[in-house]
Amino acid sequence: MLPLVYHPNYSCPFPDNHRFVMSKFVRLYEYLHAQGLVTPDNLHQPMLASIDDLAIVHQVQYLNELFHNTMEPRAWRRIGLPWSRGLIERTFTAPNGTLLAARLAIQHGLASHLAGGTHHAHFDFGSGFCLINDLAYTAKTLLASGEVKRVLIFDCDVHQGDGTAAMLKDEPRAFTCSIHCEKNFPFRKHPSDLDVGLDKHLNDADYLTVVKRTLNQLLDEQQPDLVLYDAGVDIWQYDELGHLDISWDAVATRDELVLQECLSRHVPVATVIGGGYDKNHARLAQRHATVVEVACDLYQQYC
Repeated sequence: MLPLVYHPNYSCPFPDNHRFVMSKFVRLYEYLHAQGLVTPDNLHQPMLASIDDLAIVHQVQYLNELFHNTMEPRAWRRIGLPWSRGLIERTFTAPNGTLLAARLAIQHGLASHLAGGTHHAHFDFGSGFCLINDLAYTAKTLLASGEVKRVLIFDCDVHQGDGTAAMLKDEPRAFTCSIHCEKNFPFRKHPSDLDVGLDKHLNDADYLTVVKRTLNQLLDEQQPDLVLYDAGVDIWQYDELGHLDISWDAVATRDELVLQECLSRHVPVATVIGGGYDKNHARLAQRHATVVEVACDLYQQYC
């Protein structure tokens, strides 16, 4: 079965009415478990990352301020989340979840993390509900250890991956690509190696054409040893923060074409769930489950 990565601390105690849906992680896990896609044999649990671990991409002072709650209030407001010990424990665990999923993908061809995609976190500050950048952390760690020689970060969240782009701009072995709604957060964008800014209200056919063309081009050019795929579901037409007109069916089609193209070329791919915003928390969890359900089907065919 498809390797899945999850930790029970991902959904920490959190205000129910907050725009960021902290319960989506446990709801996603429970939904997949009810579908029979989670078993003791395919579930993997990450360890808490240390400050030394995360210092490969983040400033030590920033990490200490996060951990000990000594950050200035203005900096916390930029993150947009209320500090708690539970938040910090899940924040220091989830990056290792993406790293573990990547290592499982290298071993098995495909793996999914039931969290991740915190692409707005920068070297010395957090932003947009993101405190630690799991994508940059995973890429830098695997490159430093020699486990891979080239990484492609294929970010299809509706918001541009500014933190990932900034943190990896001087790392030629990691290629960052962001396909996002141009007139959307963040309003100051740091250039990725390739940015594809989409017009508001883009439809299914045009969106899928862009995704497929861009991915094929990059796989041909970059020849990566690993793809980190941010399968953000905030592209959905009714997402609260999206501004695109992409149907739920097209979200699944996007995930299928990305994963199938990678697997048909024998390129390992690890998925993270990225962003999604919805007052209906159960529906949001089902949206995030789309990439895992698609991955489970393709795993049977290719891995």
